[in-house]
Amino acid sequence: MATLSYRTIHANGIDFHVAVEGLGSRLALCLHGFPEVSFSWRHQIPLLASLGFQVWAPDLRGYGGTARPLGVDAYAIERLEEDVAGLIEASGCREVLLIGHDWGAAIAWNYAMFGRLPISRLIIMNVPHPALFAKGLRTLQQMRKSWYILFFQLPAIPEWILSRDHCAAIGHALRGMAVDKSRFPDEVLRVYRDNAAQPGALTAMINYYRALVRGRRRLGARRITTINVPTLLLWGEVDTALGKELTYGTDHYAPQLTLRYLPNVSHWVQQEAPETVNAMLQAWLSGNEVPQAPGAQAPSLSCAR
Repeated sequence: MATLSYRTIHANGIDFHVAVEGLGSRLALCLHGFPEVSFSWRHQIPLLASLGFQVWAPDLRGYGGTARPLGVDAYAIERLEEDVAGLIEASGCREVLLIGHDWGAAIAWNYAMFGRLPISRLIIMNVPHPALFAKGLRTLQQMRKSWYILFFQLPAIPEWILSRDHCAAIGHALRGMAVDKSRFPDEVLRVYRDNAAQPGALTAMINYYRALVRGRRRLGARRITTINVPTLLLWGEVDTALGKELTYGTDHYAPQLTLRYLPNVSHWVQQEAPETVNAMLQAWLSGNEVPQAPGAQAPSLSCAR
């Protein structure tokens, strides 16, 4: 269990609870997913700091110790993009490495296309580019995997189910989806259950999905632009929520793409395989060839479109 240091950072009109480590003018901004908090980056924060980054891993708005604005509209993707810009401004750094997993990756993809402040590099874990996800949702295969998005549109019922027995369902989701369940002992699950059990937290967390569906027409009108920064996409292949096929063609939208698959690793890639993930991060950030994961085949991007 890592011990993290935290600061309160005021950005975009709210207070963020941010795990911090390292110094310098280069910011590594790490965005977690659902149903996690900044603790999910506990294995990567020391590595990034050792590579010379000032590392900030915030609890996203509505999560953990960060403020929880009321209403679904407060969790629209545009607000989340502005949170990223606000945190970058608050850091005072001019060089930014943006890292995201799950919902944090969805925010990072969108920020890389539409954010008002530039980033230098982009790292994505287990979430496809928005255009490829939209395409995938038109298939029965991905619709079956994404059933929970529709379930989360119901009022109150998802919160009631997830909150029972001190948010036991949150722990079941994390350990249940994992391949190596030893990576999610009770003390790790307790962190996420405790955070989800805070008053108003579950509603805020689920409002991300409600805002996504309500804003689908507005988001669909956005013009997808090419991401012209070096991009690293890491993908645990045993992802029960998102199919590997959603990665095919990513290089069309991010030409400077490096893609690595991790066999026998679940959606919770950076927590379940931190040694492999960290080796990949260190190599990529140092300008070296990114190693393949044990048992993985090198992806053929041009053939995978």
